Amino acid sequence: MAFRCQRDSYAREFTTTVVSCRPAELQTEGSNGKKEVLSGFQVVLEDTLLFPEGGGQPDDHGTINDISVLRVTRRGAQADHFTQTALAPGTEVQVRVDWERRFDHMQQHSGQHLITAVADHLFGLKTTSWELGRLRSVIELDSPSVTAEQVAAIEQSVNEKIRDRLPVNVRELSLDDPEVEQVRGRGLPDDHAGPVRVVTIESVDSNMCCGTHVSNLSDLQVIKILGTEKGKKNKTNLAFLAGNRVLKWMERSHGTEKALTTLLKCGAEDHVEAVKKLQNSTKLLQKNNLNLLRDLAVHMAHSLRNSPDWGGVVTLHRVAEVLEGKGAGKKGRFQGKATKMSRRAEVQALLQDYISTQSAEE
Repeated sequence: MAFRCQRDSYAREFTTTVVSCRPAELQTEGSNGKKEVLSGFQVVLEDTLLFPEGGGQPDDHGTINDISVLRVTRRGAQADHFTQTALAPGTEVQVRVDWERRFDHMQQHSGQHLITAVADHLFGLKTTSWELGRLRSVIELDSPSVTAEQVAAIEQSVNEKIRDRLPVNVRELSLDDPEVEQVRGRGLPDDHAGPVRVVTIESVDSNMCCGTHVSNLSDLQVIKILGTEKGKKNKTNLAFLAGNRVLKWMERSHGTEKALTTLLKCGAEDHVEAVKKLQNSTKLLQKNNLNLLRDLAVHMAHSLRNSPDWGGVVTLHRVAEVLEGKGAGKKGRFQGKATKMSRRAEVQALLQDYISTQSAEE
């Protein structure tokens, strides 16, 4: 049986009943980046509006009776909803989905289907896997390389099909239906139960898929392919954005462009050249500064050696707060790095004692 979220991806809330609720733990990543284990409950509903992660698509966020659902996972024909509050079996509950996250996932997933179909149709580039990321999505293509011309052609074609407002339909086929063999897909999970779900972009593609999708390509708005990267085992990763992510990317890029225009005092078309000039100037200044520091060190060493205070050891420091650092000595020369100078006098005495001992032995 398909979940409500799969039967109607545009539904935002509905009422269902709690089937079971059992204690459980959830491993998650805390704000400090460390793993945390949360105690809570796995809640099973008669049906769910919240998509459980699968098929490369992350799970939905949402609430059950205003209680936050932290994770949704599929277990056979059921979906487990992790909450930190128990819900009594038999209780009628209201389920709401985080619509912004849901619609974003619908746009990225349908966008992936479209890119995959077009890349295969135009250039025979097969998709071996994909990932719906937090900021961008990546399609793994079974090819060691993809040219810039191929990327441009794929991007142009997918956006033409979006402008054609092609319908996207979802059907359910029985496992023994001969049509299943004609549908593109990477196989079914070992614990798959029920009919096979097929997502079809009219005149473009039919694919086995469990995810949530738009009902018309016009809801994708636009697709931007960001480029390609070398993948694993002679494969190529193609990164892309779809729908609202393109608008957000443009907003961030425009903000960066405005800031650079102010800092560099030139138009956007001159930003790259201006940065290159700054880099060259910085390299030259660093080189000149290093030469000056070397000359200064030699001059200061001669001055200290000829100082009337010379007694085998002379210390000189610029800025230091703590004498807790690293250092070593070799052939009468000492070098170190310190961040604390409160014991400087003690260190100077030790060095003076060492020099005196060496002089006595000679």
